[in-house]
Amino acid sequence: MTESLEYSALLRLIDERSAAFRRAVAAAPGLDAPVPSCPEWTLSDLVRHLGTGQRWWAAIVAAGPAEAPPAKETVGAPRELEALPAWYAESNELLLSTLREAGPERECWTWWSAGVSPANARGVARRRVHEILVHTYDAQLAAGAVQPMPADVALDGVAEFLDTCNSTPAAWPHQAATIHYHATEGHSWLLALDDTGAWPAPLTDDAAPASASATGTAEQLLLFVWGRLTLNDLRIEGDRQVFERLIAWEPEE
Repeated sequence: MTESLEYSALLRLIDERSAAFRRAVAAAPGLDAPVPSCPEWTLSDLVRHLGTGQRWWAAIVAAGPAEAPPAKETVGAPRELEALPAWYAESNELLLSTLREAGPERECWTWWSAGVSPANARGVARRRVHEILVHTYDAQLAAGAVQPMPADVALDGVAEFLDTCNSTPAAWPHQAATIHYHATEGHSWLLALDDTGAWPAPLTDDAAPASASATGTAEQLLLFVWGRLTLNDLRIEGDRQVFERLIAWEPEE
């Protein structure tokens, strides 16, 4: 797994990024405001989505090792718009208290258990940091006031996405390829795609040139892998089709 933030730092970031999310929601013209980066969603949909996720993952971590997660229907959001902000704040506190009590090594069900990220509370905490980070960007778009992401958090977000979402033993259904992501802050990552699956790989001085590369700030790269930016927003070199195939790939099916 790519070196990541300490568990205590992850919990602090969940709290800080959640506060930024709440500020963005409060600054919006209303909870019925559209979210440009989430087509057909309003801000209330976004709050419900993120708050439900906080409560669902709290239940997952609290349950410990399991073959399946609890149903999301058991952690539904209130229908009343005016109740959503307080409900979201409670959702976040529930997740934080559960993660603190569990400790970083508490094993639990995760949808990424076949990949690189650990199936434990540490892996959940890291995933939730970046879920909140990106959805704060979504909420800020809805409010019309996007703020820069902390560069160190965005850098970890790129690595986390590769560890979690681009990490699978499902065979790559195309010719073997490698993708190089380069952040202008001075960090780089390599993703290898072949018949063994998709895996973050170490960068070495004698490595062959990547099939394709993308260069941008850490924030731009993070927003790209999360589908908020496109290839046209980055500097792309090599075979663009590799990126297009990766974006379209659904290895679970």
